[in-house]
Amino acid sequence: MPPKKRQNDSETGKKNKKEKRGELAVINSDMRDHAVQKCMTDAWQRKESYSNGNIHLDCEPFPHCQITHFLQSESFVESLRTELLQLNFNSKSNDLYKFQQSDDLRERKEHHVSQIRSVIFGEFREWLSEVLQVDLEATVDVSCAKYEHTDVLLCHDDELEGRRVAFILYLVPPWDVNDGGTLDLFRTDEHCQPVNVVKSLLPCWNSLVFFEVSPVSFHQVAEVLSEEKCRLSLSGWFHGPSLPRPSRYIEPPVPRPTHIPRDESLLFEWVNEMYLDPRYQARVQQEFEENSEICLPSFLQEEKLRQVRSALQSSEIQWERRGRPNKRCYGCADMQSFPTCVQECWELLSSEPFFILLSNLTGLSLHYLCINEDESEDGKSETENRDGEENTQAGGSSADAGASSAEKKDKGPPTCVGELRRWAHGDYTLLHDCVKREYALDLQLHMGCAGWKSEFGGYTSYIAHDEDEELLTVYPEDNSLALVYRDKDTLKFIKHINNNSSSHLSSQNTTAFYDFSFNYYE
Repeated sequence: MPPKKRQNDSETGKKNKKEKRGELAVINSDMRDHAVQKCMTDAWQRKESYSNGNIHLDCEPFPHCQITHFLQSESFVESLRTELLQLNFNSKSNDLYKFQQSDDLRERKEHHVSQIRSVIFGEFREWLSEVLQVDLEATVDVSCAKYEHTDVLLCHDDELEGRRVAFILYLVPPWDVNDGGTLDLFRTDEHCQPVNVVKSLLPCWNSLVFFEVSPVSFHQVAEVLSEEKCRLSLSGWFHGPSLPRPSRYIEPPVPRPTHIPRDESLLFEWVNEMYLDPRYQARVQQEFEENSEICLPSFLQEEKLRQVRSALQSSEIQWERRGRPNKRCYGCADMQSFPTCVQECWELLSSEPFFILLSNLTGLSLHYLCINEDESEDGKSETENRDGEENTQAGGSSADAGASSAEKKDKGPPTCVGELRRWAHGDYTLLHDCVKREYALDLQLHMGCAGWKSEFGGYTSYIAHDEDEELLTVYPEDNSLALVYRDKDTLKFIKHINNNSSSHLSSQNTTAFYDFSFNYYE
């Protein structure tokens, strides 16, 4: 008898295991209620809020819906999570995001992945088509995303040809607002540009959020602050006819003044005397012309540096937030509030003697006195020669170098535009299509960033237009003057400053570092 009993137990175990492997994905019964579906359709068309059972539709700041307990079986969701965590994940990092992502799941054979894919591609897609009154295509983008400590996805609208509805199914442990990782929704202005976060959705186990991709569907995944929890989700897009979009908003141009008249004694008061030596300038110029970039350490005299650094941390300066969040986020100083020494430093970088110094350090024609001096034996300026060379740095070659040089000569006197910026946790700049593509000399003079680490973010990355290739990275370095010659095919962004920076800044008795950022135009 005992052996027979053990045999029955074994057979029962196999049967249960088989049943678990064959478990089906079944969506929440509220979604199958025809009355609920009709109310959802009416509310969506009227852009009104609606809530019933596990379904919660809200139309502010743009229409979105959260379905709690999306799948009926908790054990299925657990098994789905287990399968997804066994996938290979690729690290993704650029100006907009940092997280890990799987390949597209359309071809995966795992049982639970296949089941959820079948439900999303089939029953859920048909339900959405009815609710939104839109014909959604059978093709669906779907992948798995894993956000861990300091991972983030910054402000964007999901716009890409064919995308109509975005969805996210959360497979997270118990989550708290202090863990970060919320789905933040932005309100927009009259130009359909994001202004600020007005609603944050907390990730919740077995809940699904969807929204229509539109000109105002700006959102972000806030930085994950938890060091223990993993924000796992299944996400993607349903495709269909795109909504009409307004003309792309272009920000008004910033005025570009010419240099301000100052005596050359200003250079001797502020700049390390090493950089005023003509022989040293010649060596710097040679290196710059070879690489199109250079960093000049200990640029300001120590006493002047201490004065400015102290003034930057005072309450005297008024800082304003520079946005729009889909382009940038950092503090910018109001020039009217500059303390005297900060004003003098600003005037140094804007002055005629400094334009001449930059010409001597780079070989660029940033002053009318330098134009003839830069002519080489073949009758071309050093800038034309550099533009015609093969170079993989940020100031690399350009096919239309001759024409572009002629364009630059027609622009009038050299000009510049600058900002005094404050960088803290959460700050960044993004690449965007509306930036004017042109030749420029970028200058950054960092202060208050001693001991800064690349893992904090906050560095400037130069990339080739329409490519993922990084050409150059400029890291914050205290009292270092970074000069980069940027051509029309080179873009730049400043990497999001993450939570790892907070403890470092705190150890320095500050909450931020600073830079004078200028662009000079021949």
